[in-house]
Amino acid sequence: MKSTLQAVVLILLMTLTGSAAQGRKAKPEAIYRRLPVKEYRDRMAAGWLGQIVGVSWAAPTEFKWKDKIIPVEDMPQWRNELINEAFNQDDLYVEMTFLRSLEEHGPDLSIRQAGIDFANSEYPLWCANEAGRRNLRAGIAPPDCSHPAFNNRVHDIDYQIEADYSGLIAPGMPAVPVALGEKFGRLVNYSDGVYAGQFIGGMYAEAFFEDDILKIIDAGLACIPTGSQYAEMVRDVVSWYKSNPDDWEATWKFCQQKYRENPEYQKNSNGGIDVKINGAYILIGMLYGERDIDQTIVISTRCGQDSDCNPSNAAGILFTTIGTSRLPERFKANLDLKSCFAHTEYNFPKLLDVCEALAREYVVREGGWIETDANGEENFVIPVKRPEPSPLVFSWDPEPIAKSLFTEEEMARIRHQASADLQKVLDKLFPGWTIAYCGSDMQPGLREQYKGKENVMLTHPLSREMPCVLTMERDIPTGKKTVLKTCVTHHDGGDWVLVIRVNGSVQKMVTVGKESVGEDGWLEVDFNLTPFAGNKNIKIDLENKANGWSWEAGYWKELRIDYLAP
Repeated sequence: MKSTLQAVVLILLMTLTGSAAQGRKAKPEAIYRRLPVKEYRDRMAAGWLGQIVGVSWAAPTEFKWKDKIIPVEDMPQWRNELINEAFNQDDLYVEMTFLRSLEEHGPDLSIRQAGIDFANSEYPLWCANEAGRRNLRAGIAPPDCSHPAFNNRVHDIDYQIEADYSGLIAPGMPAVPVALGEKFGRLVNYSDGVYAGQFIGGMYAEAFFEDDILKIIDAGLACIPTGSQYAEMVRDVVSWYKSNPDDWEATWKFCQQKYRENPEYQKNSNGGIDVKINGAYILIGMLYGERDIDQTIVISTRCGQDSDCNPSNAAGILFTTIGTSRLPERFKANLDLKSCFAHTEYNFPKLLDVCEALAREYVVREGGWIETDANGEENFVIPVKRPEPSPLVFSWDPEPIAKSLFTEEEMARIRHQASADLQKVLDKLFPGWTIAYCGSDMQPGLREQYKGKENVMLTHPLSREMPCVLTMERDIPTGKKTVLKTCVTHHDGGDWVLVIRVNGSVQKMVTVGKESVGEDGWLEVDFNLTPFAGNKNIKIDLENKANGWSWEAGYWKELRIDYLAP
């Protein structure tokens, strides 16, 4: 243990007994750890520097070596000017969105508010991040936005690469990254995808007090369900390391055999971007790097796959154990302190200020306090608590959906709604109708020609359970026959169900498929609205509902309301 860590003081707080306790039972002893605020900031800054160094150094290799080790001659060399190459890296700026939410709304912000903030982010996204944000913008509120019923990227590494912040603002408080994983990780990931981020956050939290890599890994492991495949991967890598302490490539091969080639560990996996294999590469770098900065980054990078994100996590944790003041100058001297990270209001000093302010809040929330010593130096006094992991869930056998949708008021606060472009098409073809909950499969929008007809609109259900909905409110006059008229068709590879509702009540259901369309491939569906005559602002919903889950697009050529003589 380094000398600064040896200075950590354990305080035993004993419950008073006797008359002052008025006969109450003595409480268990509470154990606290002490961390000077200056040292916290020094280590927290180092954690951010580690992420910057790892991703900048390894960026040229990202996903260029899949399922194979990067040859040593293809490993980039560190150059001091690379320290400023991370300001445009999504590895950094996405997690700063979460910090901004905490800064603006405080630690008690709801998961729905977190979702609105993420939906309003401006930057391009990929994988689980893109899927989760797309769902949020479509109106699916947390936690359903990351449920496997709506998101097919739940095991991608997105929250794993973004969870560093959760431990950097929670020194010695592993319950915080667990809770933040359930709040921010659940916007985009599920099951192992969330556990991966909680594991990373837990390791960061312990890195403020510990430099033994195995103990840091144990601390992260305590943050996630023992029965998860991710936890199994962590235990495997540690075991393989102990059996092959001098041969990281042997451990890499064991990981490849089990976590890439065994179908049991590829459930709901999107291949080389899965959290388990990339999490293994983080650990291989940390363990075989033996606390050497260069070796940790080089080994984690040479494992391949997402080979810039993984060394970023590994280096961030290692740098936290070292502290900025003890880092080699080549990893910090040239850092630009004025430029802001892309899509954020944070330059490096501002980033540190926000993290420190949040850490102060969390110390108090977790039952600790901040005290000033005889030299006028502030110290965090942090209670030692074992974290309570999230419930164990599996993406291939998930919990029931929560049916969580944003309210109209909440949707009004989301600037970028997925239906906006489709609404423009709808306004052009079928004025007066609005669209909601349209999925992105099969590229919804205008088709200039389809099955012999021009200017056709394509919609798609959001999920197996949630249809795309076209809505209109209309007064139904008396003295006339009022008829809703539609002309629709299907994709040749599937069918779908047209559901007509009035004021929420199902009035008609028609399967649109090869058995129901006419010789021209189209189906005309009329519905008599005359029984609602005299009613004002009745709500008419037309649903493009899935019938199975194969080519479920709805194609709309005609959508109008006619008023006929009685």
